[in-house]
Amino acid sequence: MRIPLSYIILCLFLAIGCKENKKAGEPIAKDIEIVTTKGSIILRLYDETPLHRDNFIKLVNDDFYDSILFHRVIENFVIQAGDPESKNAAANDSLGEVDLPYTVPAEFHPDIYHKRGALGMARNNTPSRASSSTQFYIVQGKIYNDSLLKIAEDRINSRLAFNQVVNDPANKELSDTWAGLEADKSSPQKLAEVMVQLDSLALIAKESMKRYSIPEDQWKMYTTEGGAAHLDQSYSVFGEVVSGMEIVDRIAGVETNPMDRPLENVRIKEVRLIDRKDYTALDE
Repeated sequence: MRIPLSYIILCLFLAIGCKENKKAGEPIAKDIEIVTTKGSIILRLYDETPLHRDNFIKLVNDDFYDSILFHRVIENFVIQAGDPESKNAAANDSLGEVDLPYTVPAEFHPDIYHKRGALGMARNNTPSRASSSTQFYIVQGKIYNDSLLKIAEDRINSRLAFNQVVNDPANKELSDTWAGLEADKSSPQKLAEVMVQLDSLALIAKESMKRYSIPEDQWKMYTTEGGAAHLDQSYSVFGEVVSGMEIVDRIAGVETNPMDRPLENVRIKEVRLIDRKDYTALDE
């Protein structure tokens, strides 16, 4: 990953700022406005996920997201932004591989999930499930029927079993090999061989572990309002859209290339803290 010096310096300032913030973790009575070329989206961050919340607010205060593109758009799934190299990217540039050189520890809460309008943080395949420092997504999602939701639930359990395997000290050598091959990308055949071994262990672990079940209220939400259920327990959600969901839908509907990048740039003009007020539920 190529990291410009300017972003490394910014990262150091972020770390220093977090250390100096003696009130980190306290509730913040502000919302976030993302002003895009398609309109404005208002986000509310969760106090139950203070590490992600405080990291995002620090980036906003440092104007990090201003002029960044939504570089990955998949209709009925998510819109994603946060790659600093997207600010000046050419039309055919591949994006999504760059952020600041640190991660945010995973934060999961039983009442926070990938409903329509959820704000989450992207990540790579790190066993810790730690989040990207800068790349975020907003869920447009789809409505599930019971059959599709059972498939999503099984997928969640498969990922939990895999995560259990790669974090088991007994599998450390194999897990370290997998992590190195994932980062290097130069030996796909070897990576595939290691994945077969890990997947086999995960199948065994899945049979013996306590199974995760989607809570009843979340099941109802996914089958009525929609979301991206299969991401639960794997990616950290730390906020939601409280106004401007129609803008998310508008962005999600743009034409994209085979790499899911919009053919016409969808740019974030500005991201700023605003005074919190009452909003209706997600826009109709």
